[in-house]
Amino acid sequence: MSQVSPGTLLLMGKVVRPHGRAGLLRIHSYARSQDSFHEAGRVFLRSVSGEIREYTVAFVRPHKNFFLMKLEGLSSRSQAEEYKGAEIYIRKGTLTKKEDEYFWYELLGLKVYLDNGECLGSISQVICKGSNDIYVIKKGNREILIPATYEVVRDIDLEKGKMTISAMEGLLDPNEI
Repeated sequence: MSQVSPGTLLLMGKVVRPHGRAGLLRIHSYARSQDSFHEAGRVFLRSVSGEIREYTVAFVRPHKNFFLMKLEGLSSRSQAEEYKGAEIYIRKGTLTKKEDEYFWYELLGLKVYLDNGECLGSISQVICKGSNDIYVIKKGNREILIPATYEVVRDIDLEKGKMTISAMEGLLDPNEI
């Protein structure tokens, strides 16, 4: 296995359990589609014991509410069983994105400002819900949920570590700000 540092890897999912007898893994993916695994070509499995092993992705396909992943070198249920509960990582640099598209890990920690300059807090979590993601903005004990839509999010500046949003009517409770 090549040397990897934690900062170069991106958590993409978790192994739920083996599937069948041929070494397939049933996985819960944090990616929206299997394309991210295909683009990466290789994954790193961190077992429950903490050992990290690198594998080449043979295929990933949808199966019910999960994905089935076949990795080169895993050919039996007993081999796959060793990775039950393992975390699945890929190298950050293997993902491609379109213009005006951001990865969740890039957004976490960004300071969020209203377009009038008022700071609402920082993005602590991204929740995937239906048609658009939801940003959880945290400041102290207070949390605000913001939809990730073009109508609300006006600007994202990763270099400055900030996001600017418009407060659409009904979005923010004036007593919360």
